[in-house]
This record gives sequence, structure tokens and C-alpha cells, in this order.
Amino acid sequence: MPRKSSVMNRLKAKWEIESNAQLIIIFIVFAVTGSTASKIAAPVVHFFGIYSETYPILYWPLRIILIFPLYQVLLILFGWIFGQFKFFWTFEKKMLKRLKILKD
Repeated sequence: MPRKSSVMNRLKAKWEIESNAQLIIIFIVFAVTGSTASKIAAPVVHFFGIYSETYPILYWPLRIILIFPLYQVLLILFGWIFGQFKFFWTFEKKMLKRLKILKD
């Protein structure tokens, strides 16, 4: 099993990050973004009168579909708030290219 420091060093090199502090900030942004997107999606689905108890087959797919674009926008927003806009803008572009949503 690789040591933690070597895994972190490889991740820093892959993402072209200079410090452990920047890596921790990036992890925090990912965590805050995921939690926030999930929290926002629930009331949006409820606004349309769709609840997990009454329409479970519709509720979960719709909520997941809502989370995806919310996550993309929030990732850039929180990245900017935490001073990591450049990293997350590059990360976002790479991800959208891999999903074939954005062309090269």
C-alpha cells in the first residue's frame, strides 16, 4: 500500500498544485459543492410536487439529473470563493470534454 504522502504528491503533480494547503482547499470545495448541490436539488424537486414517498421512480432520477448541472455551476462558484477559480475552471473544461459536452 502506498504511503499517504506519495499519493498526495502524485495528485499534486497531476493537478499541478504547489502546496498541501491548496490540495486541502480543493478537497473542501469538492465536499461543499457536492453537499450543496444535493441540498438544493431536493427543494427544487419538491417545488414541482414530486416527493420520494409518492413518486419514487420519478423523484430520484429527476433529483440526480438536477444535481449534475447544479454541481457544475457550484463547483466554479465555490472554487472562485475559495480562491481556486483557475484550477476548477480547468477541471470543469476537462470533465465536460470527457463527457463530450464541450468540444476540444
